Amino acid sequence: MINGIHHITALASDPQRNLDFYACILGLRLVKRTVNFDAPDVYHLYYGDEIGQPGTILTFFPFPNAVRGKRGTGEISAVAFQVPPAALEFWVERLSKYGIHIDGPFNRFGDEFISFQDPDGMTVELVFSASQFAFRHWSGSPISSEFSIRRLHSATLTVARREETDWILQNLLELGLSAQDDARFRYVSGTREGEATVDLLVRKDLPIARQSAGSVHHIAWRTTDSAGQMKWRKAIADSGMHVTEILDRQYFQSIYFREPGGILFEIATDTPGFAVDEKVENLGVELKLPPWLESERQKLERLLPPIEMKQKLVVE
Repeated sequence: MINGIHHITALASDPQRNLDFYACILGLRLVKRTVNFDAPDVYHLYYGDEIGQPGTILTFFPFPNAVRGKRGTGEISAVAFQVPPAALEFWVERLSKYGIHIDGPFNRFGDEFISFQDPDGMTVELVFSASQFAFRHWSGSPISSEFSIRRLHSATLTVARREETDWILQNLLELGLSAQDDARFRYVSGTREGEATVDLLVRKDLPIARQSAGSVHHIAWRTTDSAGQMKWRKAIADSGMHVTEILDRQYFQSIYFREPGGILFEIATDTPGFAVDEKVENLGVELKLPPWLESERQKLERLLPPIEMKQKLVVE
């Protein structure tokens, strides 16, 4: 069984604008400042809670000057965070103060939520729902613990056909179908503390999506360790789908496969975590590179645009 969502990775354009939005407005901690291991002249920015727990992590590959992607099928069309039920008024006021247009509140499967777009047009939702997840509030956050984001709540997968993706979710990944509302189907797996929730939205009327800034690149599911990951790799291969070799991502190990609806899935290990190469109190401060890229540090530091965390954050 899948243990939950490990992280979600999206594409952005301007890295400083991305940092300002997710750290200074949404109050997430920049827990790792590194590079895309497959294209090291591009940042890989990780945001999460105080210690970067799996289940709290949203990451970005920011390509400066990238055009916006086009919405459609074969993509993750929305990313949702879980916040306390009493925080609705706070978040409506905060986002409005920064000139961010809000849709909602709406009700979905019994929970209120609001929807808005990040600077690159990615749809972000805040779901006002109680959580038993043992999140760690970032001590440097501009949001008080009372109102802050707890963890990733869910993602919306938009596809043209339900049947094949449904088979992957239910039969391969062992997520259970828990609710349905018209063309939206909800699947859940894992324990209450770290359960994985995804919505499958069937939209036959939409064109195929084109990825660029504002698009979600992939969703990563959690597995505890490398032994569990090897079992998942065998199960995926046995189902007839292509799956990558196990790749070292420094902070976790990964395998990737593309489900029939066109969405890229990853299965990532919980270990070793983000404190493997720097202390928790220093997470996200310096550019961290894997050992095989250290020899290129000077070149990469010249290529990567400078970004800076704003030091004076007012807690609200």
